[in-house]
Amino acid sequence: MSRKPTVKTVLPRIGLPELMARFDCESKCRAYLEKLRWPAGPVCPKCGKKEIARVVNRDAVLRCTTCQAQFTVTAGTVFNDSHLPLSRWFIATFLLCESKKGVSALQIQRILKIGGYKTAWYLCHRIRHAMNEVQKSLLDGIVEIDETYVGGKPRINRPRKEKEVVIGIRQRNGDLRLFRAKDAKAATVAEIIRQNVSETVQVLITDESAIYPWALDGKHKKAHRTICHRSVYVSGNIHTNTVESAFSLLKRGIVGTWHNISVKHLPAYLDEMSFRFNRRKNDMLFEDTLRHMVTAPVLTFANLTKEKAA
Repeated sequence: MSRKPTVKTVLPRIGLPELMARFDCESKCRAYLEKLRWPAGPVCPKCGKKEIARVVNRDAVLRCTTCQAQFTVTAGTVFNDSHLPLSRWFIATFLLCESKKGVSALQIQRILKIGGYKTAWYLCHRIRHAMNEVQKSLLDGIVEIDETYVGGKPRINRPRKEKEVVIGIRQRNGDLRLFRAKDAKAATVAEIIRQNVSETVQVLITDESAIYPWALDGKHKKAHRTICHRSVYVSGNIHTNTVESAFSLLKRGIVGTWHNISVKHLPAYLDEMSFRFNRRKNDMLFEDTLRHMVTAPVLTFANLTKEKAA
């Protein structure tokens, strides 16, 4: 299951001026993060005890009176070891949440007056890291599945890059899932479907691509319906328009905002797009994102930039 809000609404959806006025200092930002991370009060990350005191003249530092460990609300989170003020973290998070097609690291650098592009890039990726929901419930009801291809545009005097396959699954009036796939073969698609679509799905809609009859098992085949795009795009309630609209938003983000995405980091951008898209009508999007940020594990720059194992 995905991480869900565990406390009552603290901060209704606001605009950037209200955000900057409310969180104009580090103490206010820390107090808000503490409410999100520890709704019932601070807990020692070392021994799990709740007997916590604040260090004198260092309000940001907490001390466990049982094991004497000292820690802060950002320890062990995506904020870990960051030298940026929390107020800038909050603004960057707000911009990533409220920008429909995302926001580039270069734009974050210009807006927040961050010293270097690498710092802004690392900042954005740490926020995206928190948007990755590891445990997800299976999609049910009416589900659409489609594939698209991104990148691979030819460049003058440069070799053409292969396009990357992105599989999209969207439940009508429900969640969107985007996945980078190694290929568009039936075996690859079958594994993605098995991990994300319930066996009790009512209707499973795809286009007429030949991969889907081979990718679906017996229970999914019974619910399978196709739309033939060579003749019609909508036939009653049978269409893939909702997942294709999500693809359109993704490609506008790549072309108009990020411009260039490496194969290695493509899944992180897909996670960001899915996370924001699924909460686009949620007034608690900003708060929910911060809650994920104080519960997600640390992402070091070394791990972010290391080469994948062969």
